Amino acid sequence: MTSVIENSIEVDRPASTVYDQWTQFEEFPQFMEGVERVEQLDDRRLRHAEIGGADREWDAEIAEQVPDEVIALRATGDTGHTGRVTFDRLSDASTRVNLRTEYQPKGLTEKAGDMLGVVDRRVKGDLDRFKAFIESRGTETGAWRGEIR
Repeated sequence: MTSVIENSIEVDRPASTVYDQWTQFEEFPQFMEGVERVEQLDDRRLRHAEIGGADREWDAEIAEQVPDEVIALRATGDTGHTGRVTFDRLSDASTRVNLRTEYQPKGLTEKAGDMLGVVDRRVKGDLDRFKAFIESRGTETGAWRGEIR
């Protein structure tokens, strides 16, 4: 069974700054709970190492990337994870980040956690930490402005 989580947060930074920071996948462990490491293998491929509930490593592919608009990822292999982040410009200095993730909980522990809303709270916390991260910095740690369709 596939689970879907959707969450949004308003960030007090311009859409280009917020988007640029989100393209810095290797910085994800600074604000994503349980993510130990992300390695960008090339323009399209990432490797994630996750700790927290389950030690695992998995690869993802960037399926779509349009500067200041969207980044969509899908896990390769049998994990069934997908994620899509959109960036809505609210003003010159404010952006709404919308995150949608689909995943297939595996095993009893993940299924129980899913039913109890653990993943939903984790995603909300990740967005809160992302907001604090980029707002406290004031500027992005880097940027990749390429496009993938």
